[in-house]
Amino acid sequence: MATIVDCPTCGAKVEWTEKNKYRPFCSERCKQIDLGAWAEEKYTIPAVNLPQEQDDDNSSLQ
Repeated sequence: MATIVDCPTCGAKVEWTEKNKYRPFCSERCKQIDLGAWAEEKYTIPAVNLPQEQDDDNSSLQ
């Protein structure tokens, strides 16, 4: 039995098989829409603002 996934672009049900050369997308069109979104930087990963560490070597010079 083939695994069924949702197309990330349009949400259509897609069979995850070797026959589907566009997987996980349902078509070339959806694949290109997703690529365009990446190129336009519409997808982002939120940055984590870590506390700044004090440089022990630098603090002794002041």
